Amino acid sequence: MFEMKKLPFALNALEPYMSQKTLEFHYGKHYKAYLDKLNELIAGKAYEKMSLPEIIVESRKHSEDRAIYNNAGQVWNHEFFWQSLSAAGAVMPSPEVMQKITNTFGTYEQFKELFKAKAVGQFGSGWCWAVEKDDKIEIVATANADNPIALELGKPLVCIDVWEHAYYLDYQNRRPDFVSTWFDHLIKW
Repeated sequence: MFEMKKLPFALNALEPYMSQKTLEFHYGKHYKAYLDKLNELIAGKAYEKMSLPEIIVESRKHSEDRAIYNNAGQVWNHEFFWQSLSAAGAVMPSPEVMQKITNTFGTYEQFKELFKAKAVGQFGSGWCWAVEKDDKIEIVATANADNPIALELGKPLVCIDVWEHAYYLDYQNRRPDFVSTWFDHLIKW
């Protein structure tokens, strides 16, 4: 059975950019609910002995296991998102990743603008990712519980959650402001 992974920072450590109240709901309610439901759904099944990525890949193949896929994907996505947040201010990519970004996009600023556009443009609920594929950096958006490992889109490097529960208490319907704030103050490569 899976357990909640601890946040790499205190619940109030991202203020004023992400409030403690947002994290209490996001981490303590949404993420916890996905994890609890996943544990309930896999109890007594072969999935119970698999890793989270294995569950995601395998359950995606079986339409009858869609609920398992959705909950496993949401657990994994949230755990990755927690690691993409910094309480110490924005953390830039490593020199190696930065070189790949500039090789692909020209500048980090151009990458940032394209990433923001993709994140803001994600219709409905989902995620935006920077992934490494074929020694290049790509920007991909996924809906609902989908993610780069499920869709074989590349190795995820960083992601932002653009489901409304990630930002609505702090930014209401201003997703562009949330994405900009994440880039300027919270991103952790």
